[in-house]
Amino acid sequence: MRKALIVRGGAEFHEPVKTTESFLPFLAREGFDVEIAESLSVYDDRERLLGADLIVQCWTRGEITPEQSRNLAEAVRSGVGFAGWHGGIVASFADRDYQWMCGGWFVCHPGNFVRHTLTVTRPDHPIVAGLSTVELDTERYWVLTDPLNEVLATITFPVEEGRPWHEPVTHPAVWTRQWGQGRIFVSTVGHHLPDLDLPEIRTLTERGLLWAARP
Repeated sequence: MRKALIVRGGAEFHEPVKTTESFLPFLAREGFDVEIAESLSVYDDRERLLGADLIVQCWTRGEITPEQSRNLAEAVRSGVGFAGWHGGIVASFADRDYQWMCGGWFVCHPGNFVRHTLTVTRPDHPIVAGLSTVELDTERYWVLTDPLNEVLATITFPVEEGRPWHEPVTHPAVWTRQWGQGRIFVSTVGHHLPDLDLPEIRTLTERGLLWAARP
């Protein structure tokens, strides 16, 4: 049986308990023995991290120590999958090595909740196969990202009165990347449970978790 470690906490407005709990039945059906950690001290335990096949993180606005960051990165480079959504993965820690590993970092979400469209750009990828566009009413993440990412879906910010950008700007919204032997899955969609309960978002997120997990 494969092992999944869920690391959750931080800012409560991202509903770290509700959102991660909603994936527990899925992970169980897929044959994972799931362990939950509600303290970043789990990242001090190098052997515990190396023993996981998948780490799912939902932790916003935390403080990770240099040793914790090194342990996590070492585990991923060794082949442990790392996955998450929204601020739980790209607004977690002001740590450059962590941000480098994830391939992106949250800057802002102009307008807060705004109707917009998620557009699949790699329909041949198993995570988004069969999906094309998803209509959303949630935060739009403006992110800084690594060109090495494999971008699976994007959102576009149109020109808006009073905003500082003067032409439409397209941002990655769902991506994967290889980090050493490990796979990383990131989705910027998932501010709260209603976002993750959208059928298309639930599907791509579940597929992303499986894709990232060590085979």
